[in-house]
Amino acid sequence: MKKVWPLLRSIRSSFITSQTRTHTKMDHLEHYSYNPTLRWNPQVEEYFIKAYGADHFSRISKALTHPSCYSCIRVNTLKSSSDAIILKLLETLEEKGLNCATDGKSINTSNASADVDTSQKQGSFSKEIHHFSDQHFSTRMRVFGDGDALHKMAIFKCQIPGLDNVVFVKGSGPHTIQYGDASNKPLKEVIVSRKCAEAVLRGAQVFVPGALACSAHVEKGDTVAVSVVVEQPSIDGRWGVGMTRGTVLQGLETDVLEGEIFLQNLPSIITAHALDPQSGERILDMCAAPGGKTTAIAILMKDEGEVVAVDRSHNKVMDIQKLAAEMGLTCITTYKLDALKAVSCTNQSVDFATQNCNEEKQKADVASLSSLEYPMEDVPSVTLEGVNGCLTHEENATNKKTNQGIYHSKADIRKNARRLRNGLGRSHCKGDRVDNSKGFPPNSFDRILLDAPCSALGLRPRLFAGQETIVSLRNHGRYQRRMFDQAVKLVRPGGVIVYSTCTINPGENEALVRYALDRYKFLSLAPQNPRIGGPGLVGRFEYFDGKVEEWLRPGEEELVQKFDPSSLLDTIGFFIAKFNVGQCIPDLC
Repeated sequence: MKKVWPLLRSIRSSFITSQTRTHTKMDHLEHYSYNPTLRWNPQVEEYFIKAYGADHFSRISKALTHPSCYSCIRVNTLKSSSDAIILKLLETLEEKGLNCATDGKSINTSNASADVDTSQKQGSFSKEIHHFSDQHFSTRMRVFGDGDALHKMAIFKCQIPGLDNVVFVKGSGPHTIQYGDASNKPLKEVIVSRKCAEAVLRGAQVFVPGALACSAHVEKGDTVAVSVVVEQPSIDGRWGVGMTRGTVLQGLETDVLEGEIFLQNLPSIITAHALDPQSGERILDMCAAPGGKTTAIAILMKDEGEVVAVDRSHNKVMDIQKLAAEMGLTCITTYKLDALKAVSCTNQSVDFATQNCNEEKQKADVASLSSLEYPMEDVPSVTLEGVNGCLTHEENATNKKTNQGIYHSKADIRKNARRLRNGLGRSHCKGDRVDNSKGFPPNSFDRILLDAPCSALGLRPRLFAGQETIVSLRNHGRYQRRMFDQAVKLVRPGGVIVYSTCTINPGENEALVRYALDRYKFLSLAPQNPRIGGPGLVGRFEYFDGKVEEWLRPGEEELVQKFDPSSLLDTIGFFIAKFNVGQCIPDLC
């Protein structure tokens, strides 16, 4: 770590020179201040101004740069209760010496600690961790009950009917931080990536992957400034940062009440309630990772029935399995499956008992190929006949045949070489396995949740938004429509589909609803309970190429829930639409 501080100054200087030539020197108060401004693609900004109006979109942009004034905890009511969790949290705070009095004084239970700040490099943003005053918190909390009474409480239960499994934890701040730095004693500083900084603003620790560099001689217990490098436009029109990874620090582990609570945004909790799952039903969560909504659905079903959770990532499916095990839920079945390939159209009826039996046989037959305790040459080989039904014609064609008629696929050989070089992977260290699925027959599920992958422009705090263009936003919408088509084929007549996103983009929200209602006449918007979000957007937008994007029509806006980050609810940007499925569904396969 020799001469790290001069290196940091050199990096900062070169970055300013190459990216923001007009800033030659930054004032100390400006450098360590927090007043971020989101920079949008001009066409995207014009699109959102058309949708929301200039003043409203300005408020949304400002709200997106700040965290909420509270954190939201969903209680696993199969293991505990909201009252019991509140008591445990208060006892934990007292043990740690944190202020948990109910006299209106703030506490450090979420969002940030009082001796860390987050600042943006290169002139546009910085200040101490920004949270909210008691008066601000009281105003926000009026939507959940008696705001004047709730603002005196550090931790309290949600007062909205039907959401008594939700606990709010009040944030603290803003904090004025005195570093005690002087010209002859440079401030100790840790520089992190933008995504890491967004997590820090919500209370996360700084871990190795997010840290880029730090001052010399940073030791445990030191007060440091956490500064962030935010993407800036370069000469070629791309976005980038003028820094590469250097010396890093690792944070501390976080205490949790394992299996009893799950930290989750309020709109995500409401999404599971909107689905209204019933005990004994078969439900599909199409893009389930990391499992928050999956487990919420299972708890609402009292762990009776089946919740099928799919994701196309092996490790994300493992995360769902882990969370379900922590919460003691047994009705969740997980598969690795691309949601765009969720439908398995066949003219033959499916015998699920036989199918499960065959799957177990196949797993046993190929188990030796997955052995990790020996090099490839020592792994007991499997003949082609030994895994009959497990290999496709194309896979057979690419396998390498030895003189003894024994096959090793090229993929297995490459994978084994990586294992010998890099050690055991995450999944195999834990001994976890993930089942693959080839899809499900049409009309297989009573209810379906499609929490679709999206532009995520509703997540907060957000320090950067310039990566999205009109083209990318339109592509998100096309992708989501394809997923929704799969959901329509999989739901049974008389069933329910709930569609949700964490974006403020009407092209991924209201436009999807318009597409669904126009294309599938047997679908209709259904009322949601509880309903605390605002109405959707009515109208249309004409793009520069003449294409018209239709949104909601008058009378439909009150049947969806749109969560505005600039509203008194103080949530992330989010959208929920619920569809009832008619009894007569044409053959869509």
